[in-house]
Amino acid sequence: MKKLLFVAITALISFVAYAQNPCPYKYGANEEDSLKALEQITLFKTYVNQKQYAEAYVPWQYIITNCPCGWNGTFTYATTMLEQLIKVETNAERKERLIDTLLWSQTAYSTYHPTKCTYGKGLSWKAYYAMKYRGKDSTVEAQAFEDFVTAVELEKAEIQPAVWDMYFQLAVRQTQRTHDTTYVVDAYERATEYIDEAVVSSQAEYEASIPKFEELQKKFEENSIGKMAYDKEVSKLSKDTTNCLKTILNYNKMSAKLEKGFAPYAKGSVLLAIYEKKFQENRDNLPALKKMVSLMSTDSVCRSSQIYNDILVILYNDAPSGKIANFLGMLEFQKKNMDKAISYFNQAISLYTTNEEKAQPYYFIATIEFTRNSYSAARGHALDAARCNPKFGRPYILIGDMYRNSYNQFTNGGNGVIAGAVYWVAADKYNRAKAVDPSLTNECNKKLAALHKVDGKTLVENNLTPGQSYHVGGWINENTTVR
Repeated sequence: MKKLLFVAITALISFVAYAQNPCPYKYGANEEDSLKALEQITLFKTYVNQKQYAEAYVPWQYIITNCPCGWNGTFTYATTMLEQLIKVETNAERKERLIDTLLWSQTAYSTYHPTKCTYGKGLSWKAYYAMKYRGKDSTVEAQAFEDFVTAVELEKAEIQPAVWDMYFQLAVRQTQRTHDTTYVVDAYERATEYIDEAVVSSQAEYEASIPKFEELQKKFEENSIGKMAYDKEVSKLSKDTTNCLKTILNYNKMSAKLEKGFAPYAKGSVLLAIYEKKFQENRDNLPALKKMVSLMSTDSVCRSSQIYNDILVILYNDAPSGKIANFLGMLEFQKKNMDKAISYFNQAISLYTTNEEKAQPYYFIATIEFTRNSYSAARGHALDAARCNPKFGRPYILIGDMYRNSYNQFTNGGNGVIAGAVYWVAADKYNRAKAVDPSLTNECNKKLAALHKVDGKTLVENNLTPGQSYHVGGWINENTTVR
């Protein structure tokens, strides 16, 4: 690799820190300088597209020194370029200077292009790369941890999954070194709250995009939009919805990873010991209380504590939300105060902003109606839950259990249905449950195996053969297949 010319990073940092206006001009002070800047930007683009990073580094130096505000791609593509150069550099001193440049570029992006990159975003990635390349240095680790906390509180739900991962790993290391569980608890609190916000936001965006496909199709069929414009809009919508689903998947994967990493520290007694003190210090700090209750809701010991109850009431009285109403509903459900629980669940449904969030309170209402033998009402709410979250299999298990338990209503030809036909419709629901949620397969298979069979004599007497369609009337009123 040709010898690289390196930037005087210290001078640039000083310039950024003290300059009132980091970009007195976009490209150059005069026409000649501007033409030179545009030429270097074009060169940089060309080399980066060709993955010739050593060559790209030369015009990049010119750009950040003379016209850093000229094009935001100067910084968006810098990370890939610099990481590749770091990877292949064999000289230790030059490698360290490249790392310096990489770290500088993360926050410099927000200085020169604040509409494209916030300070918190740049700081989060600076901390990320500091840990990636210099994480064994205790001084670097301490500064990175401080930067992560600052960035997270600035960016909240905008923090990316990879940054959450690195921040949490560092919090675990801090806890292991100091034996202070607060580090990892605080990190998990932040992650739980802000990742949930990111998922909800992406889910809402996804759900809002779906009707737009139908609107476009209608316009196309009515000839109010041409084929070219239609294809362009559909392509854009498809890309947007795909990105939303990808974002949700990535955050959910990270959430599961963090949950696994937090498990050794998630004992209820440990959390309560920390929160007893934090609660007294933060009674009027609503953001802090929200983080505490999100984490406590994942532990049965915490959920049964008075502190958990008190925090929920404070948050609900200040500003009711779907999440808090749902937590209160679950609390009343555990206390067997079913009417109060239903009231809170209904409020959660009205306050939640996405269908996926509403699935859980609908399901809990269905469960309560099931325990009261109000099967028609329970089935209605269970179907609402399944509609809100098509990947939610438990509502179908609940409906299957209702059908199975309805056997006595159909004995001796009751409702014009042969005895045992309810087991066929129950089997349909158990099969549907494991189809939409494969994690329920073992549970559903056990329920299927436990269903009684309709004997051959009964089938012959009713002129029925396996595979034939059969209608189960009464309150069930569904078609099924003879087994």
